[in-house]
Amino acid sequence: MEVQTERHFIARSGWLRAAVLGANDGILSTTSLAIGIAAASDSRNPILLATLAGVVAGALSMAAGEYVSVSSQSDIEHSDLEREKNELITMPEEELAELAEIYINRGLEPDLAKKVAIQLTAHNALEAHARDELGINEITQAKPFTAAAASALAFTIGGLLPILVAMLAPLKYMVVIQYASAIVFLAFSGALAAKAGGSTPMKSVLRICIWGTLAMCASAIVGYIFGVQTP
Repeated sequence: MEVQTERHFIARSGWLRAAVLGANDGILSTTSLAIGIAAASDSRNPILLATLAGVVAGALSMAAGEYVSVSSQSDIEHSDLEREKNELITMPEEELAELAEIYINRGLEPDLAKKVAIQLTAHNALEAHARDELGINEITQAKPFTAAAASALAFTIGGLLPILVAMLAPLKYMVVIQYASAIVFLAFSGALAAKAGGSTPMKSVLRICIWGTLAMCASAIVGYIFGVQTP
């Protein structure tokens, strides 16, 4: 009998989080920048220049931020694993009892918990403690380069969309068209992320669209307040 393999989405959590954040930030920050400049100017060139600079700076910033952040997480995981490895050498009995106690707290009978702990320790003690004591496993382990690359690429793709709108939209309706197109882009991004992550699309779409609207409205208000449009 062939065993059906279940689909799990947790394996995508690292790069998916970075990609979703990067794409949404690319769309939202670049559009907000375009709206703010469009509300304050009557020329297309400042809008294009500002959005292009924003995409370049934003993609590099997102990559650097993700790499530093996830590297810090990776350093913590590495430090915990080194400490655990040392404890397994210097105090193996205490570590075995600790592992058994974890399984008891999860619902196993004491005798069975001890047998499980002994067998898993014999198989790979560090792996057992990393997974069951520290919550570290191969699927969710921090990957700085993957997160940085996914974030930068997604930000660039997301940021190019409002630049395209800035190139093609009539100046007179630039603010409205930028907002409307950004909502469509954000809704699509939210739905795509929800599908990739196995969650409900509507909740993801509503969340990003509401917060995106607030951000873009704030940018437009600032642009109109400090506008330098000619009569």
